[in-house]
Amino acid sequence: MTDIMAVIHRYAPRDFVPKIGIILGSGLASLAEQIENPISIPYQAIPGLVSSEVAGHASLLVMGYLNGVPIVCLRGRLHLYEGLSYAPIRTLVRIVKNLGCSIFIVTCAAGSMLREAGPGDLMMITDHINFQPGSPLVGPNDESIGPRFLPMENAYDLDLQEVMEEAAGRLHIPLSKGVYLSTLGPCFETPAEIRAFMTLGANAVGMSVVPEVIIARHCGMRVACIAAITNAAAGLSDEKITHEHTLQFGEVAARKLIKLIPEFIKDVTANGMV
Repeated sequence: MTDIMAVIHRYAPRDFVPKIGIILGSGLASLAEQIENPISIPYQAIPGLVSSEVAGHASLLVMGYLNGVPIVCLRGRLHLYEGLSYAPIRTLVRIVKNLGCSIFIVTCAAGSMLREAGPGDLMMITDHINFQPGSPLVGPNDESIGPRFLPMENAYDLDLQEVMEEAAGRLHIPLSKGVYLSTLGPCFETPAEIRAFMTLGANAVGMSVVPEVIIARHCGMRVACIAAITNAAAGLSDEKITHEHTLQFGEVAARKLIKLIPEFIKDVTANGMV
């Protein structure tokens, strides 16, 4: 990571040490526009990274401030379904840690299996089920980064969940809670798959999140995750599921996120959690 961080520090303001990292999902780019004094680095300028080819993912690492708190924002994520390995995803998340972040906020677009969470709503993720192939931790382990065998019972930090709920309540933003199931993609799920996922206890489904959460927990960051609900999962609605539909309702949910995330950041900072 030494060469990679040398590139990052060439762009970063002097003495800039972010406390919180954020990764933005499909249709959620408007949150990045709230960042004050932004400095952006294209992913392709960073060794080992590539640009995402998916609409709604700008592939920029943005450093700046939200509510006066120094943050780093990954404006766009990399997906396994693009034919990538886990390596660039590991690099992205570990950059966030190496810059100084102790909290990692993961956002995503997701299909909902809960009646109370419809398109444009927000769901706080409390746990996950991994249907993606393999693990981003397979291979040689560097003990200076994290343990060989990673506990996952508190992958989504309970204290951060409490702060997020309180912030949403003050802002009168409805916030459901649920378990996220991650598939490889890029095809959407079948109705039969959704019925099976519901039997397993899943409440939301998407094609990301889990690798980033595993990597973040492995290197010691605390994780909070918010899903922007963009559609009812397959077979639960007559609405046709498309990526364009995902982007459209991602933007609706983003209007709530641009209020909730800065409030959450203010609260965790005031509570001495970073």
